Amino acid sequence: MIVNCIKSLAIYTIFFILTLDVNSQTDSTFATDSVDNIIPVFTTTVDLLDNELQSQDISGLLQSSRDVYVNQAGFNFSAARYRLRGYSSENTRLFINGIPVNDPENGWTIWSYWGGLNDVTRYPETSFGISNSAATFGSVGAYSFISALPSEKKTGGRISYASTNRSYRNRAMYTYNTGLSNKGWGFLISGSSRWSDEGYVPGTYYSAGSYLLSIEKKVNRKHTLNLMGFGSPTVQGRQGIALQEAYDLTGENFYNPYWGYQTQSDGTKKKRNARNRDNHKPYMTLGHYWKISDKLNIQSNLYAIIGRTANSNLNWFNANDPRPDYYKYLPSYYVNNQGSLSGNQVIENQNEYNQILQGWQESDPNITQLNWDLMYNANYNNLYTQNNIENGTIDENGDLVNSLTARRSKYIVEEYRLDPRHYGFNSFGKLIINENSGLNFGLSISNYKSKNFRLMNDLLGGDYWVDIDQFALRDFDDPTQAQNDLQNINNIIKVGDIFGYNYDIHVNKNEVFSTYSYNKKRIESFIGINLSNTTFWRNGKMQNGRFPNQSLGNSEKQTFINYGLKFGFLYKITGRHLLSFNGMYKTEAPYVRNAYVSPRTRDQLVPNLKSTEIISGDLNYNVRLPFLKARLTGFYTQINNQTWARSFYHDEYRTFVNYMMTNVDQLFMGIELGFESNITSTVQLTGAFTIGDYLYISRPVATITRDNSQEIIALDKIVYLKNFKIGGMPQQAASVGLKYNAPKYWYAGINFNYFADIYLSPNPDRRTSEAISGYADGLPYINEIIDQTKLNNGNAVNLFCGKSWKIYRNNSYLRLGLNINNLLDNISFKTGGYEQLRYDASNIQRFPNKYGYMYGRTYFLMISYLY
Repeated sequence: MIVNCIKSLAIYTIFFILTLDVNSQTDSTFATDSVDNIIPVFTTTVDLLDNELQSQDISGLLQSSRDVYVNQAGFNFSAARYRLRGYSSENTRLFINGIPVNDPENGWTIWSYWGGLNDVTRYPETSFGISNSAATFGSVGAYSFISALPSEKKTGGRISYASTNRSYRNRAMYTYNTGLSNKGWGFLISGSSRWSDEGYVPGTYYSAGSYLLSIEKKVNRKHTLNLMGFGSPTVQGRQGIALQEAYDLTGENFYNPYWGYQTQSDGTKKKRNARNRDNHKPYMTLGHYWKISDKLNIQSNLYAIIGRTANSNLNWFNANDPRPDYYKYLPSYYVNNQGSLSGNQVIENQNEYNQILQGWQESDPNITQLNWDLMYNANYNNLYTQNNIENGTIDENGDLVNSLTARRSKYIVEEYRLDPRHYGFNSFGKLIINENSGLNFGLSISNYKSKNFRLMNDLLGGDYWVDIDQFALRDFDDPTQAQNDLQNINNIIKVGDIFGYNYDIHVNKNEVFSTYSYNKKRIESFIGINLSNTTFWRNGKMQNGRFPNQSLGNSEKQTFINYGLKFGFLYKITGRHLLSFNGMYKTEAPYVRNAYVSPRTRDQLVPNLKSTEIISGDLNYNVRLPFLKARLTGFYTQINNQTWARSFYHDEYRTFVNYMMTNVDQLFMGIELGFESNITSTVQLTGAFTIGDYLYISRPVATITRDNSQEIIALDKIVYLKNFKIGGMPQQAASVGLKYNAPKYWYAGINFNYFADIYLSPNPDRRTSEAISGYADGLPYINEIIDQTKLNNGNAVNLFCGKSWKIYRNNSYLRLGLNINNLLDNISFKTGGYEQLRYDASNIQRFPNKYGYMYGRTYFLMISYLY
């Protein structure tokens, strides 16, 4: 079967290059006259979008690639949320000093966990696509290996300061490398600080540090040891994306609903953000480098990754929704569209409408932002007696009592915690068989546990919170079903206490791989295999009242055996013209983050869970001339049998639901072209172009369950996604640039970047027969439900320049660099967004799309001293 798949890949890739059609029709069941439809990388909430953007932030690695396409695309396309070949970052493999840093729960590479260590992470070994990788079997995305060995870095020091107007305003950085001494010792240290009281978006702030220490000891000619630790503690006030209505009313495309003014003790008002990220994941490793002979080298690593990831949010009980952009607080809520396309509008409650409209148009912070004072006052005035506290609480006299009379908080700030404990061992090496062939090989053993719980961050002036579920209290007659922990009835929660949910996720993975390479004068080739075993399970620490038999203790372990085969063949037509083809067939265990229906409350698995299948191939033509370097590539990748799981409030069912899809298949195919051309000895022309077709090629099967019970609302529900495209990124992008390198150590350049075919990530439930069952054939309302939003094409101009001065006496350098992104201040370019999962089929505009815009003109100015 594998051989047939590889043969098919070659045929598909060549055929695709010849007959690429980026205007594929959507699923015929929903074909309409306005078929410009596209469907998702399923980013369906602000939190998920924000997390996904973290995971995509690998442009710093790609900019250092020697590949003529990847180097340019990694920088110039990043502002539009572009993904190389459409892949998300779980298809990228990243190693720092040989230890893997991909998250075992979702596969993401999250750059912010080691952000600020630019001096060390600069210039990694990077390859893109299917390749012969030293430390891993790899995947279809990028492979990067960052070395932090003192012996492999330039000796000396570097001090720099940067000023910018992006997420942070200031950055100070210091790095020093001793190199190896005569006694075989080497020390590499690096640290930085990044900070701002407010970033580009109102209400955001940034405070981050970073550190790295790498100690190398060359014991003798054969053995070298390395001890390394690094991390990047970061506290950040976050931004949200909003409805277009909010942007239009405020006249601001960077309206942020996450903050509001809070009155201080001296009467002044200060901005406060409810959505804060507080992350710190230290990485520690002990490495052994063993040169067994001139033909055999092995590197082995013991590593530990610990720390915390925390995200805060508002919660409330028996109180009004505090979010300023909640749909009932917007002027559109008072507009009754008599048929959503007819235009017959009636204003309901004209006085309230006028008041709300005026408040938004005047940007009244009591209306357009969070009202912290109102939440504090609600808590101050809510004196309440809580009885039947099973395990008791300590009163003001220090006595254990079973009732409590105090201010019960209606509003709180809670903290979602995911604290990892990741321990592992990996070993990989290379054997030179003879002058024409070699063997890469390796194994890895990974033991991972994440502690997942909710923590009380701030009672907002109240004295306590009761750990019960308000939706279960509403839905069930039995009050014990509302208890989040049956072992602690009516648990009284104070600041710092765990409540709501508490469980561990375990993921153990073992893997071996080997890649054989054979090279001759005109031919280079490789073939590789891998085998892996993945086991995961949930361990609940609370007995949930709705699921008493599925929430406490260890769940059944799920085990998946997976394998992969890859190969590559390069033919040197001449020394300057090269033709290559690469192929891969691989299966991967499903990521545990999508494996459970609702891990917060129970250990129920998503139905029909199976391994993901990856089939991929690419055909490349490289040119290496004295005045031109270029690469043209056609690629084809299928990623099949994926799982998608979300929880949200469903208006039709009037409850929170768990929405799960299996049999989700994706296709990524396209053409890439990158080039660098030296027009003169000082002027260089660069370009990067891509045209892709990223789409869904299956009709997934959905299962919908009620979040607070075992009730199955829908089973084997067909979602018509076939031939809908993947949203959330440009499928076409182009960049053209000019750079001038002056003889006297200064340079300047400009890039024009263009993005097209950008679609929103949609709501899959709107692409079902049930969603349109209430409408007769041919009505325009059907199109309004089914059709997806295609965003306008966008562009950005980037400018960069710099100069170096050599200080001759001590052979040191002073460097000054300036980057200006979006020079023309194009703030009308929508780079993404999503359709809300919550929707009303009778009025689809009731819960309209949310959008995000590209930042306007931003700059990054840095001065550095190298010695």
